[in-house]
Amino acid sequence: MKHSFFTRLMWLVLIWGGSVLALAAVSMVFRLLMSAAGFKSH
Repeated sequence: MKHSFFTRLMWLVLIWGGSVLALAAVSMVFRLLMSAAGFKSH
Protein backbone atom coordinates (compact mmCIF):
# COMPACT_ATOMS: atom_id res chain seq x y z
CA MET A 1 0.00 0.00 0.00
CA LYS A 2 1.60 3.22 -1.17
CA HIS A 3 1.11 6.26 0.99
CA SER A 4 0.65 9.65 -0.55
CA PHE A 5 3.32 12.31 -0.29
CA PHE A 6 1.06 14.45 1.90
CA THR A 7 0.60 11.63 4.42
CA ARG A 8 4.35 11.07 4.65
CA LEU A 9 4.93 14.80 5.05
CA MET A 10 2.34 14.99 7.84
CA TRP A 11 4.01 12.11 9.71
CA LEU A 12 7.41 13.79 9.31
CA VAL A 13 6.06 17.09 10.67
CA LEU A 14 4.33 15.32 13.58
CA ILE A 15 7.47 13.41 14.57
CA TRP A 16 9.65 16.51 14.20
CA GLY A 17 7.25 18.63 16.26
CA GLY A 18 7.04 15.95 18.95
CA SER A 19 10.81 15.71 19.23
CA VAL A 20 11.14 19.50 19.46
CA LEU A 21 8.48 19.63 22.18
CA ALA A 22 10.19 16.81 24.09
CA LEU A 23 13.55 18.60 23.91
CA ALA A 24 11.95 21.85 25.12
CA ALA A 25 10.28 20.04 28.03
CA VAL A 26 13.56 18.37 29.05
CA SER A 27 15.45 21.68 28.92
CA MET A 28 12.76 23.35 31.05
CA VAL A 29 12.97 20.55 33.64
CA PHE A 30 16.76 20.86 33.74
CA ARG A 31 16.47 24.64 34.18
CA LEU A 32 14.02 24.16 37.06
CA LEU A 33 16.33 21.61 38.71
CA MET A 34 19.34 23.90 38.29
CA SER A 35 17.53 26.91 39.78
CA ALA A 36 16.24 24.72 42.64
CA ALA A 37 19.82 23.55 43.29
CA GLY A 38 21.04 27.15 43.41
CA PHE A 39 22.67 27.46 39.98
CA LYS A 40 21.72 30.53 37.97
CA SER A 41 21.90 30.61 34.18
CA HIS A 42 23.07 34.27 34.15
